Amino acid sequence: MDVTIIGAGMMARGIGARVRAGGNDLEVVSRDPAHAHALAEQLGGRAAEEGARFAGEVVVLAIPYAALAHAAADYGPRLAGKVVVDITNPVDFESFDRLVTPADSSAAEELAQLLPSDTPVVKAFNTTFAATLVDGAVAGERLDVWLAGDDGTAKAAVATLVEDGGMRALDCGPLRRARQLEHLGFLHMAMQETLGAGFRSAVKLHGV
Repeated sequence: MDVTIIGAGMMARGIGARVRAGGNDLEVVSRDPAHAHALAEQLGGRAAEEGARFAGEVVVLAIPYAALAHAAADYGPRLAGKVVVDITNPVDFESFDRLVTPADSSAAEELAQLLPSDTPVVKAFNTTFAATLVDGAVAGERLDVWLAGDDGTAKAAVATLVEDGGMRALDCGPLRRARQLEHLGFLHMAMQETLGAGFRSAVKLHGV
């Protein structure tokens, strides 16, 4: 599978490491071409050529929530027909006590409204931290990656990508379940200081 990651930060590195661990091809896109080339070289992928159509069947937006609308505007035509993965948690980082999206929506649902109609959005990776993704496991147990989306074929593609990378995909249902996943992601973040986990913990479902 060809995978394009937009972003060259820590989450891009973590997800990219899993993409390559699964034997999939990786393309990296960044507003700073030097960052894209550096990350691609580190992971054994390639950087996208400026303005070229994205090679990935799956495109992961490894960017902050605040950048989603800009990315949709800038890359919308190049995302048409792709499976787009939203990893964001729309946290109010000033107060760190709430999500900034309305109760009846989510970052993933907002993104879906901004993209071409033939572009399915899948919520994934918002409950996993970058450092844990590099290894794909915590305390010897593989990571769970929680998925939500309305398009079954798109979710299956992301689930395959997850499983290829040595992790476990958990289908949480339609895209509106991204609301609960974003609250779960925020809770996991908020607990880090209390746990002293240093963003190296994982949300794990046992018994299934």
